[in-house]
Amino acid sequence: MEKIVVLDFGSQYSHLICRRIRDFSVLAELVPYDISLDELKKLEPKGIIFSGGPSSVYISDAPMPAKEIFEMKLPILGICYGHQLIVNNFGGKVKRANKEYGSSLLTIDNDSDLLSGIGGPIRAWMSHGDEAEQVPSSFKTIGHTETVSAAAIADQENSIYGIQFHPEVVHTEQGTTILKNFALKICKVKQEWTMETFVENTVNEISKIDGNVLCGVSGGIDSTVAALLIHKAIGDRLKCIFVDNGLLRLNEEREIEEMFRKNFAVNFSSVNAKQQFLSKLKGITDPEQKRKIVGEEFIRIFTDFAQKNGPFKWLAQGTLYPDVIESGVSKGPAAIIKTHHNVGGLPKWLNLEILEPLRELYKDEVRKVAEILGVPKNLLMRHPFPGPGLAVRIIGEVTDKKLEIAKIASKIVEEELEEAELYDKVWQAYAAVGDDRAVGVVGDERKYGNIVMIRVVDSIDAMTADWTRLPHGLLEKISNRITNEIEDVTWVTYVVSSKPPATIEPQ
Repeated sequence: MEKIVVLDFGSQYSHLICRRIRDFSVLAELVPYDISLDELKKLEPKGIIFSGGPSSVYISDAPMPAKEIFEMKLPILGICYGHQLIVNNFGGKVKRANKEYGSSLLTIDNDSDLLSGIGGPIRAWMSHGDEAEQVPSSFKTIGHTETVSAAAIADQENSIYGIQFHPEVVHTEQGTTILKNFALKICKVKQEWTMETFVENTVNEISKIDGNVLCGVSGGIDSTVAALLIHKAIGDRLKCIFVDNGLLRLNEEREIEEMFRKNFAVNFSSVNAKQQFLSKLKGITDPEQKRKIVGEEFIRIFTDFAQKNGPFKWLAQGTLYPDVIESGVSKGPAAIIKTHHNVGGLPKWLNLEILEPLRELYKDEVRKVAEILGVPKNLLMRHPFPGPGLAVRIIGEVTDKKLEIAKIASKIVEEELEEAELYDKVWQAYAAVGDDRAVGVVGDERKYGNIVMIRVVDSIDAMTADWTRLPHGLLEKISNRITNEIEDVTWVTYVVSSKPPATIEPQ
């Protein structure tokens, strides 16, 4: 399949470039900036994009791509740091500048190819501390802002372009048009990336594997879609196992079992392991340690089940692109944000091979696959739930009391959103609880109780998220219900941090 390759120089937006390009049915793949020339050639890209990054091209240890990439005669687009790399490589000069973070007005100086169809000035999102002081002689300026004279440059003869702003973020007006111009008009890549094609290709590939597959399902959309894809490929050689770890939403273990037995014709078993998980978490407060403990216990149960009910050769999971990225095992130089139980939490002693059919997909793409596979709408629109469950929505040690508070409070949040017809319009909503306490007044008495944090966010793919502006009346109703219906809660707060800099889950 024809594709655009994105070289990752460590920007928080690197994967958004891929996401935006995939939106117009073009496959985009992220690779490390220092990929070898041989490995890059094997991918057979139709064009290359250099992402942004936190470094400066003029420092001694700045990340640099292989020089030979510029000699491949492929179209290249540099974004932010990638723009500065191009300037530096072709004999221009990059200088330290005043940091610019936010929206700037971009004036188009040349509206052919890369900036065609843009029209008048547009708002462009800047996030940089360096800029091009001198443009290489083979390039000309095709766009500028009030503060950046070379905000967009082009060597049109060799199809090499650099832009100081970020077209991949939604704050840049017509940013998708710019990326589409590069991919379709300049690289002339075929629009072959569709979820229908993905399903067909994935089923075909999985059908070639030998041995039986054990698939851990949580009731969420990711593991469910993974199971259905595998079942479509190998039928009864798949066995699904649901583990009740005691860290689920209120009454969720019953709902999941009913859903699977009613809707899907797959082999399904459930295991009650509440005490096993909760005893292992006793006294543990570090979030990374909690994630690793939960991940390892899942694998112990899967391995034990496989030995007793096998033989199984494969363990399948619903791992997604964001899981891989945030666990620090992605293809770029990203730091570990958090260890996902099905990625960074896998122990070395695991004796099953891993099958991850969704590893290259984003959440919204998974939902499109789910529609193709006929997943019921109530599951399709179900909010994401972390693999380690409430262990990462409980700050500090997981206790019976905090578990009860998190379960009931989250249920209240969901019920009120459904009543307000907002549940399907937000990405994720839940209640978290920690060790902080505050004084309240119950009747005529002062009471020292827990603080509950409400988190509701809007997102497309979980790579970025913004806090949802709920009506004040709805927030008041949620708060009143939580403090009235949960005995140990005295305060309710609402989280107004976006991702980044925050994450969607508290731990």
